[in-house]
Amino acid sequence: MQVTETLSEGLKRAYTVIVPAADIETRRGKRLAELGKSLRLPGFRPGKVPLPLVKQRYGTAVSAEVLEDSVNEATQQVLSDRGLRAAMQPKVDVVSLEDSKDLEFKVEVELLPDVPMPDFGAIEVTRMKAVPLPETIDKALTDIATRQRELVEETEPRPAVTGDFLSIDFLGKVDGEPFAGGAGTDMDVEIGGTGFIPGFTEQMAGMSPGDARTIDVTFPKEYGAKELAGKAATFDITVKKLKKSVLPAIDDDLGQKLGLESLDQLRGLLTQQVQREYDQISRMRVKRQLLDALAKVATFEVPPGMVGAEFDQIWQRIEADRKQGQTDAEDAGKDDDTLKAEYRGIAERRVRLGLLLAEIGRANAINVTPDELTRAMRTEAARYPGQEAQVMEFFRKNPQGAEGLRGPIFEDKVVDFVLELAKVTETEVTPDELGREPDEDGTAGQSSAGQSGEGQSGEGQNSAGQTSGDAA
Repeated sequence: MQVTETLSEGLKRAYTVIVPAADIETRRGKRLAELGKSLRLPGFRPGKVPLPLVKQRYGTAVSAEVLEDSVNEATQQVLSDRGLRAAMQPKVDVVSLEDSKDLEFKVEVELLPDVPMPDFGAIEVTRMKAVPLPETIDKALTDIATRQRELVEETEPRPAVTGDFLSIDFLGKVDGEPFAGGAGTDMDVEIGGTGFIPGFTEQMAGMSPGDARTIDVTFPKEYGAKELAGKAATFDITVKKLKKSVLPAIDDDLGQKLGLESLDQLRGLLTQQVQREYDQISRMRVKRQLLDALAKVATFEVPPGMVGAEFDQIWQRIEADRKQGQTDAEDAGKDDDTLKAEYRGIAERRVRLGLLLAEIGRANAINVTPDELTRAMRTEAARYPGQEAQVMEFFRKNPQGAEGLRGPIFEDKVVDFVLELAKVTETEVTPDELGREPDEDGTAGQSSAGQSGEGQSGEGQNSAGQTSGDAA
């Protein structure tokens, strides 16, 4: 095999490769012989089909298979002989592909860069720590009690006020005609409650059992039923009962009603739950700080092809959001050239951080274990109550789907490794301070990646959806 380097510029390499015709013919003959040993044709014993007949019937297919294998193997040999690591699938262009002649093709490839290891000990981040306040737990208990409330019919008629419930029959009309799904009977509606068309419940205030009233409303423009969205409607309301909401006492009985031993146990479980939520926010914040710090010291060159692929994915999502009327507020008023320049910078940051995290993981033998992947699959399945078995079966039949869970796990493991070596300062904050965006209190400015939803997850994935550990 003859290899001639035709380009060496930054991370780009190009080669012209010539594979001798004799090598191709040897491989073709060997493959035809292997095929003949297992071939079954009428009139011939198994494995006894004459080679000329095998060649006549399958020569074209075998030639295509041999040439493809030869190109792939030669390309890999070019890279391995030179100790090169491809960032993406090499681009191959066949120059000469004639029978009995040398196979000649060109290879263009972008390489993974040399990634220097940062001084992890010089990285400084702040981990915020907040604990649940008593009033937060009290509110959570009140919310639970509200969900356990009972509706008791009032024996003495009186006008309904905010917080009361009316049991009603109703008929909705658009342009004077009833519409599908616009009628109901014996529906309990809370005066001032949510989940209804704006103005629907408020206009029933002051009604009593036996009263009838027609109310006017307008369906929101984003209403789910397109035939009703933005249209004016009337509802004929007849009140049948007035009910008041009775909350259970917040005591041991409430805890026992929920399957616990006491109110103290319920309060303890709520405290643990809120603490986990605070810890997750704190984790997200310190991770963002760490990724921002790594981005500052990661100045190595990145493969243009990887940046382009990442940018294409980002821009496709932006255009999809535009079609749904969901343009980001920060992007409003900017022309496409400005936005593309900003998001290309974000794509480059993502790729650079992904490569850095991958190299940290590779250099320190950080891997995602099968058990960790299985737990992630079960966690994902738990997001679909009642369909857990189907989700797990999907993962079993589609291993590539499970691979999509590997990236975030790998990223978190690398982040944890670096945090062990970095200078982490813990500081006590209030829940309000913990919940503020970094740029609200001046403790840390958001990076461009933070503005695009990064800094929480996804920085360790390349544009192909693989983890950066796989790319390395």
